[in-house]
Amino acid sequence: MVDKRHPSPSGQTEPAAVPLYGFQPPVGTPYGLEVNTIEDFFAQHDDWPWNPPRPVRATFHYLIAITEGELRHDVDHVTRTIAPGQWLWVRPGHTLCWHPPGSARGPFVLFEPDVLRPDLARLLAPLTAHDAPAVLSPQADDAAWLQQTALQLLDEHRALGRRPLDIHHALRRSLLESLLLRLANSPGIAPIGTATAGTGRTDRYGRFLDALELHFRELHQAADYAELLGCSVRTLSRAARDATGKGVRDLIDERRLLEARRLLGGARWDARAVAVHLGFTDPANFGRFFRDRTGLTPAAFAARAARTDA
Repeated sequence: MVDKRHPSPSGQTEPAAVPLYGFQPPVGTPYGLEVNTIEDFFAQHDDWPWNPPRPVRATFHYLIAITEGELRHDVDHVTRTIAPGQWLWVRPGHTLCWHPPGSARGPFVLFEPDVLRPDLARLLAPLTAHDAPAVLSPQADDAAWLQQTALQLLDEHRALGRRPLDIHHALRRSLLESLLLRLANSPGIAPIGTATAGTGRTDRYGRFLDALELHFRELHQAADYAELLGCSVRTLSRAARDATGKGVRDLIDERRLLEARRLLGGARWDARAVAVHLGFTDPANFGRFFRDRTGLTPAAFAARAARTDA
């Protein structure tokens, strides 16, 4: 993987308007799972969405295996170059931006989180976590098997109508889960099965993390997330403390701070643009928020990051 950090456009005034897209597969595609190839995706969408490049966010996962050529793609404001044998994984809530199509070839899998059975979703939590690597380089022993399984998944997806629909979907889901279980063996992923066992509170905490990743820019109170999840603030707080030892507001602030670090450092946004993006009504409030948690002003942090990258 190669990260090529680049400055944001001058006069950045639109970061708060990064749109959020839901899953919209072609008509007739069942059960929140679509499989294509990256080359067909480029051909079907003509010049969208890379001309001009537009940052967006999605509520679903998408996974691209590169078998030929090279793919450039932004994930959370950092440009990644994905080479043959590597996989790009963009998870729900990540900010993404396409580059113009190049020579990339390979399977392209899009799926909603609830396609995975709950027990498998818990088992795969280290792989699907929001902070897991965006670019995966599987173990050499797994590479050929992964590519073959992805192609089998593509073939089964295209076989809609050949078998009863419930059998078709069961096969697709089984192939997807097999693919992810083997992909979880990639370097940089915590050993599979290290996620906390599935109690109700753990499930609720997982749903909170999903909601936080999608909404941390605009929702900043524990009550906001409790309402989204249909529980009380007390119940949500208990689930968060059981899982992490931290309060809900602490976790919200940590996610906002992580985004601020990414934007001030790698993406080179200025403090005012970051403040707007993260929902601060006053840049001075953002400055205090950032300084209290890092010991640096946003400008000082950005300057230090620039020196480090030079």
